[in-house]
Amino acid sequence: MGHWKDTSSLTPLRAAGFAVSIALTVGAVFASQPAVAQSMPVSNSAIRSSNAPVTAAAEDESDIPEGPTAIPTITESPTSGANAAPIAAGDQKPSDETTGAILDEDMIRLNTREAPLDERLPSRKPEPNPATEETPGIHIGTFVLRPTVTQSINTETQKDAGTKQTRAFLETDMHATLTSDWALHQLLVTTDGAWQKNVSGEGEEQPDFRINGDLRLDLPQDTTAHIIGGYHFYREDTDDPNALQNADKQSDVQEFSTGASIERDFGILRGSTGIDLVRTIYSDATLADGTTVSLSDRNETNGTIRGRIGYELSPALIPFVEANVGKTVYDQSVDSAGFRRSGDSYGAKVGVELDMGEKLRGEVGIGYETATFDDDRLSDIDTAVVDAQLLWSPLRGTDINIGLLTSINPSTTAGESGYVSHALTTGVTHQLRDNLTGTVLGGITYRDYPSDSPTSDETVYTTSAGLTWNINRYLDLTSTIGYELTSRKTSSDSEQWRAGVGLKLKR
Repeated sequence: MGHWKDTSSLTPLRAAGFAVSIALTVGAVFASQPAVAQSMPVSNSAIRSSNAPVTAAAEDESDIPEGPTAIPTITESPTSGANAAPIAAGDQKPSDETTGAILDEDMIRLNTREAPLDERLPSRKPEPNPATEETPGIHIGTFVLRPTVTQSINTETQKDAGTKQTRAFLETDMHATLTSDWALHQLLVTTDGAWQKNVSGEGEEQPDFRINGDLRLDLPQDTTAHIIGGYHFYREDTDDPNALQNADKQSDVQEFSTGASIERDFGILRGSTGIDLVRTIYSDATLADGTTVSLSDRNETNGTIRGRIGYELSPALIPFVEANVGKTVYDQSVDSAGFRRSGDSYGAKVGVELDMGEKLRGEVGIGYETATFDDDRLSDIDTAVVDAQLLWSPLRGTDINIGLLTSINPSTTAGESGYVSHALTTGVTHQLRDNLTGTVLGGITYRDYPSDSPTSDETVYTTSAGLTWNINRYLDLTSTIGYELTSRKTSSDSEQWRAGVGLKLKR
């Protein structure tokens, strides 16, 4: 027969009353069967547990007192069973070991943990969504290649100085990453490209191709080195201040870049230094009448040396001080307008790096930058610098990217030294559904020319929105619409509208 199990609901008073009732019952049995008590010896193991088999032998014979007052043990009899009560000698006082042994272990412990009323299963993890999972890629030796190709059809309308151009064009966008799978060090190669083909209307095609490589070397003593290299090909935008006015085809620009950097942790200090080289080459531009204009006098090489020291207040907060020195050398010491545009640049800023996990990370810095030229007729350009790059995720599935960038852009216009660009960019990406993502982009760029410049200041406003529907892991349907306005103080404004839909193939 089973014994009492539901002991956790007994109060101490009820448990004591229950024990007394058992003792009275046992005493009554002793009084009614004195002969049986004397003829059936009782073992210590039977006394310790009322549920123990009656045939159990003594665990330790030395525990049984000898003599006429010894506690006898119970032997097998027709009346023995699971319910047989242990019988003690008449006036023998039970030992400490025997006291309370009448109750089983659960009875002695009055504060046992109750079993749950309803057994709860562990929470299930959300099932993975095949549409949003990263593609497996293509394994090439110790590398993984993940290519993406988007084919879209678009329409574009441009208005500038009273002229209007509309075109429809096909655009093929390519994005690919090649990542090494090494135990130590890492090589990452990123490729982006866009190719356009007009199918109707008028307007300039704008091809773009970029490839960058980054070799990370994990060196001893908390030291990391990077060797980078890249190539960028693009066609100069008609709205660029340095673009040739009234050109039917703007110049094709090629940029070759390389550099190296090293970073090391010195306890709570973190130091880094690096060098970057950029070589820029311009092709000829084509005018409306078919003639070409050479822009080789704009070919130049730029080099920059930078250094940074940071102090780790915590892993999430690292203030830093940064300085840089640059040199620009043009292939032709004197350009077609008779100006010597080679020069130097200097800059410094202080800021803080933030790393609060997925919620907020990036850096913010303020400082000062100046650029000088070899030609005394070109005035120096200096400005206060406010730079920031923050990635904020206020809600799961929502990412906000905020960017601030201040830069000095030398000019190629006769008598013009250049301008200061202040750019603010924002981007919001929100997962509307498991397989539907919305994106909104916006930006403002203010081009500030020196007070003695013949060119007036201008402001560029950009905004766009898009939807991406994940049909499955390997196929997306995309749609975009965008608007750009260039506002000028002394000349007419220009506008551009663009919209398109496309399919994205991923592997």
